[in-house]
Amino acid sequence: MALTRDFRETVQARVRRDPAFREGLLSEAIESLLSGEVDLGKELLRDYINATIGFPKLAGHIKIHVKTLHQMFGPRGNPTASNLFAIVAYLQRAEGVRFQVRSAHQGGHTKERQSSLRRKRSASAA
Repeated sequence: MALTRDFRETVQARVRRDPAFREGLLSEAIESLLSGEVDLGKELLRDYINATIGFPKLAGHIKIHVKTLHQMFGPRGNPTASNLFAIVAYLQRAEGVRFQVRSAHQGGHTKERQSSLRRKRSASAA
């Protein structure tokens, strides 16, 4: 389902004014990718990038042409793992967070679903 322009603008405005929402959006994007929901993860990352640093600035930092970045995050885009992880690494640094993957299983039993990502605030962001 395509998002309307008004909805995207609303999300982008909230990302700009609410750091917790912004971090949550980045976390959800990464978690979606890790759980195999690649299309959703790409869409969330695209929204996050548009609302924060923008594609031109991201392209300059990771040395990928801006048009290529737009294509990677488009509906038919298929970014390589190398490019995707470089983008995620840069976004974490820019946001001042570092996400860690942890098992949602504890002691061999599954408890209530827990987020597989844990956020650590970077020293530079403190």
